[in-house]
Amino acid sequence: MAEVAPAPAAAPAKAAKKKAPKAKKPGPSLGELIVKAVAASKERNGVSLAALKKALAAEGYDVDKNKVRIKTAIKSLVAKGTLVQTKGTGASGSFKMSKKSCFLLTRCHSLTR
Repeated sequence: MAEVAPAPAAAPAKAAKKKAPKAKKPGPSLGELIVKAVAASKERNGVSLAALKKALAAEGYDVDKNKVRIKTAIKSLVAKGTLVQTKGTGASGSFKMSKKSCFLLTRCHSLTR
């Protein structure tokens, strides 16, 4: 009769390290900065992407480092209906406030004054 060797003990499972969630940076989000810049513009045809980037840079936002993030935020604001694209496709072209969001923005500002 052949002797059966006992099975080796299973290695103890390592405890999964939990990463601490990153704290949210203070200040307004990129979408809020974009809406603020477009609302401040008095242009009839809206604000171009280049002018929008200049306004964000004036606010202290690092435009060169976050080009893709800006484009994504603009596309999502257009998809939500906050902005309306007057010229161009995608994230290029000109953008202005939609009638609905402009009404809500002015109404909220008038209530807080």
